[in-house]
Amino acid sequence: MITAGIFGATGYTGYELVKILQRHPAVEIVFAASESQAGRGLDELYPAAPSLPLVSGAEAPLDAVDVVFLCLPHGASATTAVTALNHNLTVIDLSADFRLRDPKSYAQWYGQPHPAPELLAEAVYGLTEFARADLPPARLIANPGCYPTSVLLALQPALAAGAVGGPIIADSKSGISGAGRAPKQHTHFVEAANNFSPYSIGRSHRHLPEMEQFMHQWTAAPLIFSPHLLPVPRGILSTIYAPLKTGWTETAVRDLYAAQYDQEPFVRLLPAGQPATLAHAVQTNQCVIGLTVAAGTLILTAAIDNLIKGAAGQAVQNMNVRFGLEESSGLV
Repeated sequence: MITAGIFGATGYTGYELVKILQRHPAVEIVFAASESQAGRGLDELYPAAPSLPLVSGAEAPLDAVDVVFLCLPHGASATTAVTALNHNLTVIDLSADFRLRDPKSYAQWYGQPHPAPELLAEAVYGLTEFARADLPPARLIANPGCYPTSVLLALQPALAAGAVGGPIIADSKSGISGAGRAPKQHTHFVEAANNFSPYSIGRSHRHLPEMEQFMHQWTAAPLIFSPHLLPVPRGILSTIYAPLKTGWTETAVRDLYAAQYDQEPFVRLLPAGQPATLAHAVQTNQCVIGLTVAAGTLILTAAIDNLIKGAAGQAVQNMNVRFGLEESSGLV
């Protein structure tokens, strides 16, 4: 039995982790930590939650667990990771703290020096489908962001085959839970309902360098990224436009994607003519991809649940591979 602790258990992602790990046949939750709610039970905050007592981070019994999940804000996550690594634990970080390789890039995009730059080279970027070989020995796993998960899984086969040339546009929409549980004016019901709003468009969103870091293994093409706040509780739908190089047909691209993803437990390629929708993926750990070609442009649609495949589910997927468990264990 693998013993686990969760820091930041009262956020949307932390609670999603609790739900997944509670049903996982090979995991026992030893502690759930929350700085703001220590001393209460998780079921006081989420009525359907188990009655897990919440402890402060300082009270977390690190010597009693094998793995910790960090659902903390950037900066705080890295500091907690250092403490956990000093206890010889496996750390799966769901913040942005270990996704970027360059500490200067981190400082630029997150507005502060990196708290533990010496660990950046060690962290494994946990896009599970492309990280399996690196996960078993890993001490520190950087869980990808929710937007990057949808965009990178959709683009990877085409990029790796050298099929894409020119600027790539990712037009992505996220449910309100992607903004986190802390109240903000633009996520209040009255502000978000009956509205649909872009934000940080073009090349100004913090997930941009994370996506380009991965993409630049295969292409120098710039990414134009336009996220939007969608007035639904959860889910991400990314529509991606990628100019194809001469000679690439829709049939050739579809064969490429089928070869890459047909055996993947959590990536599903839809039949020709069928675009992905939120309903294909919400409440699952699936990334569902539709593709078509028009006027020499590959148009990809990718749907995920931002709290599951975009966060907690992918973290558990990474844990399963790290500890040699069935990759789909505890996941749907």
